[in-house]
Amino acid sequence: MEALRAPETGCPWDVKQTFATIAPYTIEEAYEVADAIERGDFEGLEEELGDLLLQVVYHAQMAREDKHFTFDDVVHGIAEKMIRRHP
Repeated sequence: MEALRAPETGCPWDVKQTFATIAPYTIEEAYEVADAIERGDFEGLEEELGDLLLQVVYHAQMAREDKHFTFDDVVHGIAEKMIRRHP
């Protein structure tokens, strides 16, 4: 994702995206995950989970660029939350 968003060499479409412009794609992918589950389509579920994960990576990359947080911060945060909730 870092390469795709590189200002000089990245993909023009990816470079111009913002949190707000990709938020609808994130929501769409979450619905597609739910739809695959409802249909019992585990092959589709695998693909849709990958698409949803791409959205997480995309948001985390933009946050990193703006010096808010990194993907590692997201992973560590959810790990800590799981430990807190499951002592």
